[in-house]
Amino acid sequence: MSMSTSKLRLGPLPKTETVKLTISLTTALKTDLDRYAALHAQTYGDPVNAATLIPHILQVFIARDRGFKRAVLPRTVATQRNEKAASD
Repeated sequence: MSMSTSKLRLGPLPKTETVKLTISLTTALKTDLDRYAALHAQTYGDPVNAATLIPHILQVFIARDRGFKRAVLPRTVATQRNEKAASD
């Protein structure tokens, strides 16, 4: 494999509580996940399989989705102050 291992978007995996969820993937996506898992293991020294990576990849994706953040984040402190001042 001639992939660069200098930096992966997904860093070392944290220990977390989990729930089981069953999903279906295309064969191409499963192949890519297996390749990513192999590269992740090579980069960080801990063997990991694709199924273990999926929740972490999704977490990173959601954390970086600006549209999602705007839709679900609470109003800013400045907005709350302006609303309070208007009601006084």
